[in-house]
Amino acid sequence: MLATKTDRVPTGAQWLHEVKWDGVRVLVDVRDGAVRMTSRNDNDVTLAWPDLSDAPLGGRDLLVDGEVIALNERGVPDFRVLQHRMHVRNAREVARLVTSVPATLMVFDLLRLDGEDLTARPLEERRALLEELPLATSKWQVPAAYDDGDMLFDATLQQGLEGVVSKRRGSRYRFDVRSDDWRKLAHRHRGSFVVGGWRPQVGTTDRLASLLVGEPTADGLLYRGRVGSGIAGATSARLAALLAPLGSSTNPFADEVPRVDARGTFWVEPRVVVDIDTHGSGYDRLRQPSFQGVRDDLSPEDLS
Repeated sequence: MLATKTDRVPTGAQWLHEVKWDGVRVLVDVRDGAVRMTSRNDNDVTLAWPDLSDAPLGGRDLLVDGEVIALNERGVPDFRVLQHRMHVRNAREVARLVTSVPATLMVFDLLRLDGEDLTARPLEERRALLEELPLATSKWQVPAAYDDGDMLFDATLQQGLEGVVSKRRGSRYRFDVRSDDWRKLAHRHRGSFVVGGWRPQVGTTDRLASLLVGEPTADGLLYRGRVGSGIAGATSARLAALLAPLGSSTNPFADEVPRVDARGTFWVEPRVVVDIDTHGSGYDRLRQPSFQGVRDDLSPEDLS
């Protein structure tokens, strides 16, 4: 179940409010003590998170929805930190990263318990059952829910957290649905965009220095700007390897790309989604954009 963007925290007794975590969404299915973790696009990501893959309740059967997070140097959840782990599948490298980039699973919904499907129950009942489970001693945590959304919004802003998710107490859980029963409000001006091309570093032909990104709309992929900040070293190499198989002779943007940006650009098929931080929102062009990471848990269709 996915949250709908909002421009204000909803008020009223029918709403519960939670911290919006800056991490990677996962469903975690535990059967007979075996844990299987899947991403938003239904990829098995269990191997990437061995430190989260011990069944916290032994052989009890359960299915939970949550977010994998990792903390930055300020002790704040940061999606960029997870970039070092989320694409790694080599067992030796994963084992090293478990120590250097420890992860935590923030469990915010309980969908099945001891074989019983709970998705048709109201959220407040699912939360009550979840909070009764003895998860606090594991790498899984159950974050608090709050009645006062405005208070939580101010507190998360002061603490440097991403924002607030508000959920109707009586809402049932619906898989793969973006529902108005869940609403999200982020503090940072961060958005997800689709890569349509890349520019090499001056004096080279293969060293990726910047991305050309766009926003999917009813009129096609509209150009939103060129992003170079945050792309260097290993990040540049990873992006180059990711985009290499998607090379195209066709410009994928539906509107005009300024000549200064189009010159020397290598076009790619618009399949890769990235997160970009920008100064201000509501502009046709990104202002002082900064690359934050690849969102392989999102597809271009998710942004439409």
